[in-house]
Amino acid sequence: MTIIRQPSLFGIQELFDMEPTQKYEAIISAVDLDSMYHQVAKKSRLGAPEELNYAAMIISTFVRYIERIPTMKDLIKRLHDDLAFKLNCGFLVSDHVPSESSYSRLITKLEESDILEKEQEKVVLQAIAEGFITDDTVAIDATHFEARDQAQPKEEKPKSEPQKRGRKSKDERDGWLKEQAETEANLPLYDRKIVAQLDVPLAELRAEVPQDPKWGVKKNSEGQNVFWFGYKGHLAVGTSSQYILQALFSSGSLNDGKAAIPLLKGIQERLHLPLRYQTMDAGYDYEPRMGQQSVIAYNKRNEGEIIGYDKHFAPTCFREHSYRYDSFDPKYETLKYTRPKECSDCPLANEGICQKVYKVKITSDLRRYTAPARGSQAWKNIFKRRTAVERVNAYLKEFFQLNNVRYRTGKRAKIHFDMVTLIYNASKLAADRINVQLNQQQVA
Repeated sequence: MTIIRQPSLFGIQELFDMEPTQKYEAIISAVDLDSMYHQVAKKSRLGAPEELNYAAMIISTFVRYIERIPTMKDLIKRLHDDLAFKLNCGFLVSDHVPSESSYSRLITKLEESDILEKEQEKVVLQAIAEGFITDDTVAIDATHFEARDQAQPKEEKPKSEPQKRGRKSKDERDGWLKEQAETEANLPLYDRKIVAQLDVPLAELRAEVPQDPKWGVKKNSEGQNVFWFGYKGHLAVGTSSQYILQALFSSGSLNDGKAAIPLLKGIQERLHLPLRYQTMDAGYDYEPRMGQQSVIAYNKRNEGEIIGYDKHFAPTCFREHSYRYDSFDPKYETLKYTRPKECSDCPLANEGICQKVYKVKITSDLRRYTAPARGSQAWKNIFKRRTAVERVNAYLKEFFQLNNVRYRTGKRAKIHFDMVTLIYNASKLAADRINVQLNQQQVA
């Protein structure tokens, strides 16, 4: 009898259980430290001499997240007390341990550049080149985390004058509509409607994201509102590889749906992945769509029952049985529905009342119709893939200290978020590389 060896399954948990030297080398080797060092190192020989080991400082900053060391003060204390840890971080025995101010200046240099975002993209492109990312579906979701400081008390707004009752005259209405259009045009990008983002370049979309800590609200599993003061991390995750393909940091008050287009544009323009589907929860149920088929839970929004259709917007027969989804014609973007199975013994089947086939163009209502059709088994299977982004959100909070923001401003908190997502992807790439080595050893 032939013995079949199962392939090794080496994940992030096993990676974090490795010896420190091997673990640090595996994770940090996935990041281009040279470009980061070049970004933060002193560019001129003029001025005060700098004797800091910047390369080791960058590595120790990464290690702080890997080892879940809560503060810089704790990191510095461990560097003082543990010589082996100091050497593992890349310092020499003769190197002085940097002070908190030195680490603060390092974070400031990272804040003034976009090097962490560039390194994040490099890691993803490397994973694509090595064949670890072959996804056809991306899952998008947001996770919240609190700011370090408490919210400032709200300023009381002055009471507005009561509006004049009655219908406006034609001139008054035209003036009001013109005023509303001017007000809308002068709003910040993320305060306008989502459709305004479609023609905006990706660089501007990312630059305009609000980053100051704000109050956010979401509903928990019991349907109750939960409030927090802080930020949101918006992630686009490959559903099979579970890499973070794109990440966006924002204020806690930003609507989830307004982060979808920047994430999808980033995948299209920077990664060029041939995705087929995008799956999201009901918070992203807005009409603007981009490229791939959107498998999004429907947000009813106080809409009444639609006569002649079921809850999945499939047509119903005279006796209110739902037609069955049959196929999708990509050429004409048309869904095909066939007769319900109940028609086989229905007394009205031969009366000419019910159609045999219904065809619906998905462009007639992009929120309601998608391919595959809502309610079909294929649609349900794709929607289940959305749990990948929820698992990644849990990883970031459990293993990588996403909840542990130690900075007071939004710009500094963004460095924390970028560092967390970068180390997660580097850890994922390290685990995948180790998996390949283990499988090769088994075959040999």
